[in-house]
Amino acid sequence: MADPITFSGSPLDRVSVERRDATWIETLRAAEATRFLPLFRLDPLVKLGDARALAWATNALFDGLDPAPPMVLLGMDGEVAHFAVDVSAIEDPMEAFGLKDAAAFEDLRAIAGQLTPGETSIAAQARSLVDWHARHPFCAVCGGKTVVEMAGAHRRCIECAAEHFPRTDPVAIAVIVRGDRCLLGRSPGWPAAMFSALAGFIEQGETLEEAVRREIYEESRIRVGKVRYLTSQPWPFPSSLMIGCIGEATTEEIEIDAAEIEEARWFHRDEVREALAGETSKLIVPPPFAVAHHLIRAWVEEGR
Repeated sequence: MADPITFSGSPLDRVSVERRDATWIETLRAAEATRFLPLFRLDPLVKLGDARALAWATNALFDGLDPAPPMVLLGMDGEVAHFAVDVSAIEDPMEAFGLKDAAAFEDLRAIAGQLTPGETSIAAQARSLVDWHARHPFCAVCGGKTVVEMAGAHRRCIECAAEHFPRTDPVAIAVIVRGDRCLLGRSPGWPAAMFSALAGFIEQGETLEEAVRREIYEESRIRVGKVRYLTSQPWPFPSSLMIGCIGEATTEEIEIDAAEIEEARWFHRDEVREALAGETSKLIVPPPFAVAHHLIRAWVEEGR
């Protein structure tokens, strides 16, 4: 696809092999060149000013903190290591670090459109990893305490030695089409004119295509035949992979599941084209940082 997918394209090498060396990791943590991205309640630190960017710190920022905040290795940019640091245990990190005039902790969804694609990917990785580690201090097998291994690549139970790995939840998201119309839905609480592609988690024992057909039928009672994959997007809220498809409807009569969506409608390609161009207030489609936007745009441009 021509446009970059937000939350993808990280420039960092995740050094899957090298991170096995605990001594090497400790050397990196102490290195003057190493950069650390603080996150407070999952919000990354972002520089203030016209040019928004992630605010990286040196290890000097954390001197004197007891206990030391949890850190996970995101990867290497050349010879420079980059870590994510969870500072949520600090009551007022802006005051503690003296950052009030230089940076702020900001919601990633709100700031994503102002960061470079590479930085959104780094922030997405950091947010998902920090969240997963915070949620898994204990073993799901025996209840024992878990500890970080391989600089945050996984956790190990100190009681039964079970290994636990960060999870990614696959989500099928699809624009369903029939001729020159596409099916879009609106979730409860959305503005009356906002519609998007329908989506749902892929369940055990089903393919991507089966998940698309099941989700669309459950939410709208529309039957879907052919399904083709288009693109995917990491979605760090908290840790999903949106797998984008276009599906061909074989029926037209809509009957929504009110527990899942508030409304679903067929939209003509011309209506959607106007919405993408911002030329109408009758239909609002997702912004470019969402994969649904790319799916909708791809379908519209196919019909040029």
